[in-house]
Amino acid sequence: MCGIVGYIGGKSSTPVLINGLRRLEYRGYDSAGLTVLNKNSLLTVRREGHLDELERALDGNSINTGTLGIGHTRWATHGAPSESNAHPHLDCSGKIAVVHNGIIENFLSLKKDLQAKGHIFKSDTDTEVVVHLIEELYSGDLVQAVRDAIPKIEGSFALVIISSHHPDLIVAARKESPLILGVGDGEYFLASDIPAVLKYTKKVLILEDNEVVEVDRKGYKVTTFDNQPVKRDIFQVSWDEEAAEKSGYEDFMLKEIFEQPVAIRETIRGRISDDYRICLDEIELTENEIKSFKKVFVVACGTSYHAGIAGKYAIEQWAKMPVEIEIGSEFRYRDPIIDSSTLVIVITQSGETADTLAGLRSAKERDGKIIAITNVVGSSVTREAHGILYTHAGPEIGVAATKTLVSQMTALFLLALFLATTRGSIDEEAAKSIMDEINRLPDKVAGILDNVELIREWSRKFCNCSDFLFLGRGVGLGVALEGALKLKEISYIHAEGCPAGEMKHGSIALLDETVPVVAIATRSHVYDKMLSNMQEVKARSAPVIAVATEDDKKIQSYADYIYYVPDTDELLSPILAVVPLQLLAYYMAKLRGCNVDQPRNLAKSVTVE
Repeated sequence: MCGIVGYIGGKSSTPVLINGLRRLEYRGYDSAGLTVLNKNSLLTVRREGHLDELERALDGNSINTGTLGIGHTRWATHGAPSESNAHPHLDCSGKIAVVHNGIIENFLSLKKDLQAKGHIFKSDTDTEVVVHLIEELYSGDLVQAVRDAIPKIEGSFALVIISSHHPDLIVAARKESPLILGVGDGEYFLASDIPAVLKYTKKVLILEDNEVVEVDRKGYKVTTFDNQPVKRDIFQVSWDEEAAEKSGYEDFMLKEIFEQPVAIRETIRGRISDDYRICLDEIELTENEIKSFKKVFVVACGTSYHAGIAGKYAIEQWAKMPVEIEIGSEFRYRDPIIDSSTLVIVITQSGETADTLAGLRSAKERDGKIIAITNVVGSSVTREAHGILYTHAGPEIGVAATKTLVSQMTALFLLALFLATTRGSIDEEAAKSIMDEINRLPDKVAGILDNVELIREWSRKFCNCSDFLFLGRGVGLGVALEGALKLKEISYIHAEGCPAGEMKHGSIALLDETVPVVAIATRSHVYDKMLSNMQEVKARSAPVIAVATEDDKKIQSYADYIYYVPDTDELLSPILAVVPLQLLAYYMAKLRGCNVDQPRNLAKSVTVE
């Protein structure tokens, strides 16, 4: 989710690039930089931290006079936030510069090959291999060098490249990462999102996957990776700049809900090989360590805790390891039985959650092996854990977690399978089947997001209710807890998440026709038990909303309102079942006039006890 800008025209490029990066700040970043062509030389300035630091470094710098340049704000994925890891990256000669959004999966093998040919690397990033690869392939034609490099790169990328050899040319390419071309009057803009160009033009060409664009001072040409011409109409943007930051969505939260297929896909990327191996080298666990573990603790807070519930079930069933899950603020005051044979998984999207970090330190003092699941490179948890499993959800602006939740669950499923296959506790064919289902999850979530009108209708019906009850059993429990949390967080409606079998021990006393009950009733080994609980709810006249598996006709006798999600492996179902609950909370909050991106009294990261 890095921010890319590029400019060629008659203006000084530096102010244009800085303005573009400012308009992309909502994407999140930890460092920034520019490269501008000035008198046939590439001048580069990079800084860690805020754009203000970069602007101070640019003050009075001769970089400000060039009329062709590229800029970047980096959200770290490979290599900690630092000036040396900031983009743009240059080749050995300093004559080619690249900015990149995405992940180069095979960067280690490319880097090894390029180093053997004498290339000197100056960063820890995956991106730097691209500029050295182009340098290696360059023989006077920059466009051809880019075309020759593309087939050697595995992963996702939006690339923008300039060279002092070609003072009137920008080359860009896209594969599974966003990139647009802004068309002005005698000037052109490249960017990772539309807000970066709206100050200068509302004429935009949206590049699609597997396309290359060549831009000079007279025009542009779009072709496919195999050099077939592409003709596409210019898109006339009608949004204002604030709306454009949200890609036309009304709120960041809604945008992030709809980004979930991409977030899941990016978290999977490079971690399931073509020969059905789970590749998690970054967690730094040896086979002997994995086989020696006798127990697992999962420690997390809030939404991350609900992701942990899904992970607990998967680890227990696939890896056959006993798992305890504990809320971070409680774990730190326990006296847990932990030693060197204990694996401790801490989950925190920000990497800075105070209670989770305290739990990590407590477990570490007891000699536990710590694996952290987080979305933020360079955060505190990454420095203190023994191994890291990054989610690749990109920055999440909305306070209420959505895409980071499904990314965490995806990461946990991958970790559970990795433990299981290493320990030999799962049948090979069963593991392959699960991997296939994990790979299908992004498309299945996308299908849910194509069918939101039913949920909007329910929202209009129930938005004035004062209380909700969410019920789940087995893997559905974490979904029920998360559904209740989302409704509380953003709509301010009181909601309770409850194990369905526990309802008779108290919560059932709350039920009448004014209290809707949301039941997580997807296909599972406790499905019939769940139906019995739903029947108990209907007997108290409470309206029942069910999340069920497609083609389930039986449930129609037990629920008043049914939202069907695609079928999948039972343990993977929380990723699908939670999405309609996110949408339900969102639409109800909007009808109640609530600020869904910044709910009252809440912060994105809880860094104090």
